[in-house]
Amino acid sequence: MAEQKIRVLVAKPGLDGHDRGAKVIARALRDAGMEVIYTGLRQTPEMIVTASLQEDVQVIGLSILSGAHNAIVPRVMDLLRQNKMEDVLVLVGGIIPDQDIDGLKKAGVAAIFQPGTAMDEIVQFIRTHVKGPGVPAAG
Repeated sequence: MAEQKIRVLVAKPGLDGHDRGAKVIARALRDAGMEVIYTGLRQTPEMIVTASLQEDVQVIGLSILSGAHNAIVPRVMDLLRQNKMEDVLVLVGGIIPDQDIDGLKKAGVAAIFQPGTAMDEIVQFIRTHVKGPGVPAAG
């Protein structure tokens, strides 16, 4: 039986128009053997969760530079709960002030990756924390 790849949805929520970082991450995850769905710019929390449900992803990566993370992330987490998708790993990357990290983690975010995080660190985090199908056997 073929190994299932880890499925990751990378999204740019809100009005943020800068997607270079999200594209770099998407490419790095793809290069690491993951299946990546990139939704593009200006996604609403509803669009992100709907796409995640349709694509049956195990990981959602939100790239936020606009400062709207305290509004967007809790909404995404609520929608995931409403759709019984609590097992989806949610990661946030971008410009997140240190004082906001605890609140995001309390809302259910698995990890926050600030600018300068090594791609290998993100790949390893996903491989270590994804549950269920798609987890490659070590070795």
